Amino acid sequence: MNLNKDNMKKILGIITFTLLLMAVLMNMGAVRSYLAFLWGILFPFVMGGAIAFILNLPMAAIEKKLFPKGGKAARPVSMALSILFVFAILAVVVVVVIPQLGKTFDSVSAGMAAFLPKVQAWAEDVFGRQKDIVAFIESMEFDWKSWIEGIKDFALSGAGSVISYTMSATMVVINGVMTFFIAMVFSLYILNQKEALGRQCIKVLKAFLSPKAVGKACYVCSLSHRTFSKFITGQCLEALILGAMFFVSMTLLRLPYAMLVGVLIAFTALIPMIGAFIGCAVGAFLILMVSPMQALFFIVLFLVLQQIEGNLIYPHVVGNSVGLPSMWVLFAVTVGGKLMGIVGMLVFIPFMSVLYALFREWVNQRGSKGRG
Repeated sequence: MNLNKDNMKKILGIITFTLLLMAVLMNMGAVRSYLAFLWGILFPFVMGGAIAFILNLPMAAIEKKLFPKGGKAARPVSMALSILFVFAILAVVVVVVIPQLGKTFDSVSAGMAAFLPKVQAWAEDVFGRQKDIVAFIESMEFDWKSWIEGIKDFALSGAGSVISYTMSATMVVINGVMTFFIAMVFSLYILNQKEALGRQCIKVLKAFLSPKAVGKACYVCSLSHRTFSKFITGQCLEALILGAMFFVSMTLLRLPYAMLVGVLIAFTALIPMIGAFIGCAVGAFLILMVSPMQALFFIVLFLVLQQIEGNLIYPHVVGNSVGLPSMWVLFAVTVGGKLMGIVGMLVFIPFMSVLYALFREWVNQRGSKGRG
């Protein structure tokens, strides 16, 4: 190898990278703490960017429909309407769900008091010939009043420790409110100046990258924006349709908790693949406290509606917006759930779709060059 100027730069770059990598590996604890500190600083702005991306979906639609010719009032009015739209949805859910939850807790506690003796009687009938088992079952008593009194005593005895933690809990709440406030203000700045921010980002890219690299970066950003937008819009619409189907079906069939289960399944259906089944499990448990046969009928109804939703509604509403095979959807949900919980499940499907599309294009280009 000739030790010319270019080769010396490459060797120095490799040595520098190796030394930095070794320093990072030897000080992983300090690196983790520094990254955690840095993430704590950047989190409100990352959250603001996510809020801006979500609010931009209704804002862009409102701006396009109400202000096709633009104007000074187009952006602020569209922004305000989109924020009101999102908060109106949350307000409706709170107004509908909280009273239903109160009634549900009361009915579940009463249902448990009536349901457990029924289970006890059923077990005595089933194991009637087993005297030892019958004696054990008969000895079981469920005194709900004593349970409630025990819970009250525990709460009162722990009041001192609760008071000692009040200040720290208050600080956590204040920090959370401040984080959300900063994120919300930052998202409004992004929405108000999104075109100018886009132009500035392109200028920065042009200053440091070649025209080909800038074009590729813009293409990746555009693909990511389309994929995430279509996925979020389609997933929300699909969840809304599924929740409405359950509410109407359960109301017509006179099943209990129709409103609560419909809203619950609509929310859990936002989690890809497994979300609706979580809602089914909770709904089946609630109905089981009222009537085991109705709970079984609810599970059958869920399987029927799930097939209709999966085979007819989901392909037309969400369609091929993510363009990801089922195997990779399962992989994205698993990896995203392990790394970031429910948020990871939502984010990793469109993220994996972008990677899949880019990799597919790269393979096709390599294949066409090979044939050429």
